[in-house]
Amino acid sequence: MLTLFVFSFSKKKKKPCEYSSNVTDSIGTYKETKQYMISEKNFAGTSSYLFYSLALTNGVPSLNLQLLQKSKEFMKANCFDKNSKLFLQLNNGKIVTLIHIEQENCGTMLRDYNGFDNRINSGIFLFTKDGFEELKKSPVSLMRIKYLTDSEDYILKKEFKSELNNETYYPETYFMENLRCLE
Repeated sequence: MLTLFVFSFSKKKKKPCEYSSNVTDSIGTYKETKQYMISEKNFAGTSSYLFYSLALTNGVPSLNLQLLQKSKEFMKANCFDKNSKLFLQLNNGKIVTLIHIEQENCGTMLRDYNGFDNRINSGIFLFTKDGFEELKKSPVSLMRIKYLTDSEDYILKKEFKSELNNETYYPETYFMENLRCLE
């Protein structure tokens, strides 16, 4: 009985929050968690990586999304605008919508020394109060990003080991584990 109690207690222990920025100055406060890989796709010489980080700007929580693509082939530019949204389908059946800030962004293209084109695109999405609370309660199974002219779906895995850095990630429970870092 005691071992069961110790096991269940140790399983609920949360890892400490890690921040890439934590600043307070005369303008206000800004706190951002380290980037966390949510998705990785490698197929036929094309790679894409999707990262999340959470930010708190003067008490307003947001999700920073960054998409990195690498290919020698043509890569379509997907742009964020004021109508872009992020839809998260939870395992409990609910759908949480995050709204993009009013800043258009189509990303930046860079060519590396090996002849690969690298596109980096970032978007900042705002939580609704109800959505923020729902994301603390249930894992996320599916994410849809609505761009200016297109949308893209991602199935969030329970766990995957990255080919890029050989680390293990748990995208399905990202919000359940990390939203507390903004409170």
